[in-house]
Parts: sequence; C-alpha cells; structure tokens
Amino acid sequence: MAAKKTNDTSRVVKGAELEVEHLAEVTDVSPKQARALLRKHGADWQKLKDEAEALKED
Repeated sequence: MAAKKTNDTSRVVKGAELEVEHLAEVTDVSPKQARALLRKHGADWQKLKDEAEALKED
C-alpha cells in the first residue's frame, strides 16, 4: 500500500492569500499591488505599509 502524499503547498497559498487580503484591507491598495509588495518585501509589515502608502500617493 503506497503512502498518500500530502500537498503542503496549499497551506502556503492559503496563508499568502490571507496576507494579501489583509494588506489590501489595511492599506487600501489593490490585491494585485498587495501581492507584488508581499513578493518583494516578504513579511516586513512596516516596510509593506510604507511602500503601500507610497503607492497610494502616486
């Protein structure tokens, strides 16, 4: 009987999507902008907020 593989990547995607939604709500940027910021800066929330503020000013 073969062991069933679990796909741990689904957890990461779900967690990342929650971060995207949270950042978009808190900073009033679009989800697309929030994803780009998270990819660029990771979990540095102070930097994320600063960058989001800069995006809103443009």
